[in-house]
Amino acid sequence: MEHKQDLGHKELRHKLTRDDVVVVQPSDGSGEPVRITTNSTTLEPVDEQDVSFFHDFIAGGVAGSASVVVGHPMDTLKVRMQTSKGNASIWSLATSYGGLPSLFRGMAAPLSTACVINAIIFSSYGWSSRMYDEHIGEEMQMLNAATPPAIHDSSVKAFTCGSFAGLVQALVICPQEHIKCRLQIQHGKGSPDHLYKGPLQAARSIVQLHGITGLYRGWCITCWREVPAFGAYFAFYDIFKDRINTFFANQELRQEQQQQQQRRNSDNSTTTTTTNNNNNMTLNLPGEIVSTSSLEDIPPAIAHHHHTWLSSALAGGTTGALTWAMVYPFDVIKTQIQTMPMMTDASERKISAVTRKLVAQYGWQRLFRGLTVTCLRAFPVNGIIFPVYEYTLMHVCALEY
Repeated sequence: MEHKQDLGHKELRHKLTRDDVVVVQPSDGSGEPVRITTNSTTLEPVDEQDVSFFHDFIAGGVAGSASVVVGHPMDTLKVRMQTSKGNASIWSLATSYGGLPSLFRGMAAPLSTACVINAIIFSSYGWSSRMYDEHIGEEMQMLNAATPPAIHDSSVKAFTCGSFAGLVQALVICPQEHIKCRLQIQHGKGSPDHLYKGPLQAARSIVQLHGITGLYRGWCITCWREVPAFGAYFAFYDIFKDRINTFFANQELRQEQQQQQQRRNSDNSTTTTTTNNNNNMTLNLPGEIVSTSSLEDIPPAIAHHHHTWLSSALAGGTTGALTWAMVYPFDVIKTQIQTMPMMTDASERKISAVTRKLVAQYGWQRLFRGLTVTCLRAFPVNGIIFPVYEYTLMHVCALEY
């Protein structure tokens, strides 16, 4: 995420405007200096210290609402694939429950809670991240004085804080997914399994007959899915976005260098780049100096800003698909538990019992049924979440200045 990733390059915390220019001279002295112009709207990276629980909550809520509209139809299809008895085609599963509009059945439940759920995820992550820096981070820096501030074990930090966010998320999402799954497998009105008219009626019925604990059916397996998934989710996102940003920066530098080789006259009013004694490049940004040993080491923050949203979308989509593939069997088992008749004996609802039954009847491949649809859904859903979150966060924080 933007406010987190930029911590590794505090020296670049200045405002980039449409007129800012960076001139890069290759360290080997070959070729013309490369003149990099931001050519984008004003951007001021968000410092983690400037982000509050409220900022994360608002930005996460907006991002969550956007993701539900995009992903719910494919989520419905995934649940039907996981619970169907035979090998029905995707088209059959999409239409046999009441036509294509049935793919949006049950969307009211996740849409009504998506804002709160994603707000909780990002605010929990942001809060735990700040606590990590305040306590664990300071101790680690004291043990290793050579480590630059705020870049200590960023992947470990992201995994730890993401796992905490996943645990908090499980508390909220378990009842919501339980109700959603039951609504998604219902056939049309008049069918024997059409027990609930909507999410509120389903929740009231379950609580009246089985108490609050009835809503939390599948809680343990939900934790098994959420905790490692969100730990990997945030850790991989940081890694992928950094690599993608670096790729874009390198591509742009090479393109600019090729263009500059054809033009001998450079703008003397811009800042220049000199080569220091140890053959490192020194980037003289407006009011700041950054050293780097090669083009590959140039921080992504100097790349054109329009790449930021694209890199967020690509990193978010890739991360979402990857983490779903990692924990998908847990989701299959969770769906089975949450769609069993409410009167099913507790011994039959155990994770081990459900897993053995699925494998015995259908083989291990059953635990991965619907994975393709899930990954196809995960890419656009998560590709939207992070850009919307970061864009909203940047503007919410800007309102206070």
